[in-house]
Amino acid sequence: MLTLDAEQTVGDFVRQKPTRARVFESLKIDYCCGGKISLSQACRKRGIEVGAVLQAIHQSDELADADTLVNVDTMGLAQLADHIETTHHAYLRDELPRLDAMTEKVARVHGDKDDRLPTVRQAFLILKTELEPHMMKEEMILFPIIRQLEASAERLDFHCGSVANPIRQMEREHDQSGAALALLNEFTDGYTPPEWACNTYRAMLDSLEKLEADMHQHIHKENNVLFPKAIELEQERG
Repeated sequence: MLTLDAEQTVGDFVRQKPTRARVFESLKIDYCCGGKISLSQACRKRGIEVGAVLQAIHQSDELADADTLVNVDTMGLAQLADHIETTHHAYLRDELPRLDAMTEKVARVHGDKDDRLPTVRQAFLILKTELEPHMMKEEMILFPIIRQLEASAERLDFHCGSVANPIRQMEREHDQSGAALALLNEFTDGYTPPEWACNTYRAMLDSLEKLEADMHQHIHKENNVLFPKAIELEQERG
C-alpha cells in the first residue's frame, strides 16, 4: 500500500490522482483555493481526524477508474491551457447566462417565501461579474504567455515582467470566486431544496451544485498544476 504523507499539500494530493477530489468534496476540504496548505492543516481547520481522511484516500485510490477524470499533471502547459478553455471556460459561457435567468426568476417568484434567495441571487451575480472578465484575461493575456514560454527554449521578456505577476492576480480573483461559491453553498443549505420548492428552484440548486464542483476542478487545475509549472519553467529558462 502506498504511504501517504499528511504534510503534503491538499492540491498535490489531487494533482497526483484527480479522483481524490471526490473525497475532499465530500468532506468539504478546499483543494482549489486552499490547495496550498498541508492535509493535516486542512483537517485541523475542518475538525476532522487526518487518519480517517488518509484511509478514505486509500480507498478512493483502490476504486479509482483512470478514465473518469483527466490526469492534467501529464499534460504540457499549452495542452492544459487548451483543456481549461475548451472544458471549463466553455462550460461557464454556456452555464452562466442560464443560471443568471434561473436565479433571477426564483428570487423574484419565491423571495417573499424564502428570504435567503435574494442573497443567493446577489452572490451569483458577484461570481458572474468576476468570472467573465477573468476568463478573458486568461485567454487574451496569461495563457498566450504560458504557451510562448513553453514553445521557446530561451527566456522571454513579457510586457508584464515575470509570468508570476499575472498569475498572482488570477489567484487573487480565484479567492474571490471561492468566497462567492461558499456563500452560495451556505445560503442554500448545501444546495438542499425546501419541501415546497418548485421544479425551477430544484433545477437551479442542482445547477449551482454542478457549477461549484466544476469551479473547484477548474481552479485546482490552474492554481495547483498549470501556474506552478509555468513559474517553474520560467525559472529554469534563467
